[in-house]
Amino acid sequence: MGDTAELKLPEGQSIQLPVITGTEKERAIDIAKLRTQTGYITIDPGFGNTGSCNSKITFIDGDKGILHYRGIPIETIAEKSNFLETAYLLIYGELPSASELHRFVNDITHHTMLHEEAKRLYDGFPKDAHPMAVLSSVVAALSTFYQDEEGSPEEVFQNNCIRLLAKLPTIAAWAYKKSVGQPFIYPDNNRSYTENFLYMMFSLPAEIYQVDPEMARVLDLLFILHADHEQNCSTSTVRMVRSSGTNIFACIAAGICALWGPLHGGANQAVLEMLELIRQDGGNVQKYIELAKKKDSDFRLMGFGHRVYKNFDPRCKIIKQWCDKVLNKMQVSDPLLDIAKQLEEAALKDAYFVDKKLYPNVDFYSGIIYKAMGIPVEAFTVMFALGRLPGWLAHAKEFSDEEGNKLNRPRQIYTGPVNAPYVPVDKR
Repeated sequence: MGDTAELKLPEGQSIQLPVITGTEKERAIDIAKLRTQTGYITIDPGFGNTGSCNSKITFIDGDKGILHYRGIPIETIAEKSNFLETAYLLIYGELPSASELHRFVNDITHHTMLHEEAKRLYDGFPKDAHPMAVLSSVVAALSTFYQDEEGSPEEVFQNNCIRLLAKLPTIAAWAYKKSVGQPFIYPDNNRSYTENFLYMMFSLPAEIYQVDPEMARVLDLLFILHADHEQNCSTSTVRMVRSSGTNIFACIAAGICALWGPLHGGANQAVLEMLELIRQDGGNVQKYIELAKKKDSDFRLMGFGHRVYKNFDPRCKIIKQWCDKVLNKMQVSDPLLDIAKQLEEAALKDAYFVDKKLYPNVDFYSGIIYKAMGIPVEAFTVMFALGRLPGWLAHAKEFSDEEGNKLNRPRQIYTGPVNAPYVPVDKR
């Protein structure tokens, strides 16, 4: 018999609840049978204290600033791996052999083309359509091109994993091309994953475009750092939608929609919008540092602090080095980037932010890098989605592989009127 927790109820009875301990010594009280045995449910707005599942994919210790993918520290993966190898690790649970990785990369490389009929989908969007709307719509529509697939559920999932990893960069690049009125650029199978994406984004048929290897590398690194982050809003959404038994394209489209929100994936866009606000006000960084400290101020310092990390986000330690490297290499003259540097320096020295551990987070640095690379601000969240895709696929697979998984169906506490009368329309 393992550890148990005793819960005493108002009626005087008590119940013993199992305590579950994870491999990293996290502890949870299992309340799965609470309602059956007592009639009670728990309530936890925002699910900040609720574990929705057991998972072997990602471990976070926010107090210590730790992030592991399948048990491997993010620092090690960022230094030694690449995005597609990281994707394999997350989805399948272990690092691939040389032959497995070769086959995985080769399959993805040769599935980057979209069906020609899919190109017509873009004609239905206005030029100024938000790229996240285009991304989610086209991903959902992909399910119509791969209906009634033959093979076991595992084989179908494997094929669709490859398709999504291969085609999402093409979908994203074409959304950008649509917005600027340029012709779509087909993928080039002779290029690496991130190099191919940058090629489809920025090349033109009229001239030769050379992708900077360092820009391809930093983009690969950004994708790695965003690849998974435990049960965040979009990942939880993917798992919940998957619980209904729907296809993986619909699950990923739902994840994209959840990521779109400014409180989640849109945070790096919010950073640039904040910097623009400061620029328009004369670039007075100290004024906004002071505003952020006032309780009665509506101003929020975007890109600082994290809901999970109460220490320095480990991803930031990695990406900050590359941020400085990219800015120095590209020698970008941009007032927003100058303001960002001043803001970072001021906040890191201010006792208020240091005491509250409000360090710059990954959204702060990633937005700056995307801006320097020429990625339009409205496409920042799209970049996040490209990186997060392996994590979504890994969680969808993990949910499907679990024995006894069931349709997600949270409960609620009703607080509305009781026995309200119906009033006829002519008497209202």
